[in-house]
Amino acid sequence: MSIAMYIILAVVLLFLFSAVNVLKEYERGVIFTLGRFWKVKGPGLILVVPMIQQLVRVSLRTVVMSIPPQDVISRDNVSVKVSAVMYFRVIDPERCIIQVENYFEATSQLAQTTLRAVLGQHELDEMLAARDKLSAAIQKIIDEQTDTWGIKVNNVEIKDVDLNENMVRAIAKQAEAERLRRAKIINADGEFQASKALFQAAQVLAGQPQAMQLRYLQTLIDIAGDKTSTIIFPLPMDLISALQAKLNPEKPNV
Repeated sequence: MSIAMYIILAVVLLFLFSAVNVLKEYERGVIFTLGRFWKVKGPGLILVVPMIQQLVRVSLRTVVMSIPPQDVISRDNVSVKVSAVMYFRVIDPERCIIQVENYFEATSQLAQTTLRAVLGQHELDEMLAARDKLSAAIQKIIDEQTDTWGIKVNNVEIKDVDLNENMVRAIAKQAEAERLRRAKIINADGEFQASKALFQAAQVLAGQPQAMQLRYLQTLIDIAGDKTSTIIFPLPMDLISALQAKLNPEKPNV
């Protein structure tokens, strides 16, 4: 066999080798014929004509993208650094390749700008307390923008909201002041309820002298239970008069 035949055989084998492509289950191939879109194929064995057709591989798996920390100024003029994570996947390989040059980079830049824009419209307290609500708002905006690229944003989660030391101390003082305020309100409410109960009890005792005497005797019993050796307790005059009347029925009360 001549050298020319070896060369031809090598070219044919190279042609066949470059024409055969195997796409995994999670991959799709966007095929262009002479620069024009032809079809999306895969998964499995795909034959592509070299120099005439071009294959671009696209993964359909969910991509986990970390959004780097962004400098955000809140609506109440507090500067913070906010980082987040985004989950998205390609649902239309054709638009993903044709409509945008680099869908991964484009989605990343869009996520960063949307994160700054949305959080800048809210106060710091909302960033710290309403993360789920803000994350849902960011996810909705990004998903609407990337729909034309054939990309579906499944979820966006705000990871960290970093504050400088001065702001951390200010928030700690504010939280302490809020706790003191609540404690004073609870104490004042308890005093108010107790005063109402005492007032009602005084009205009942004032209307029932016998109840007042029973209360007096109960107080004596409570004091007698202490460890004191001597108890001096004044007796009401009406009680003494009643006892004298029982002991000396013949003598009139003075």
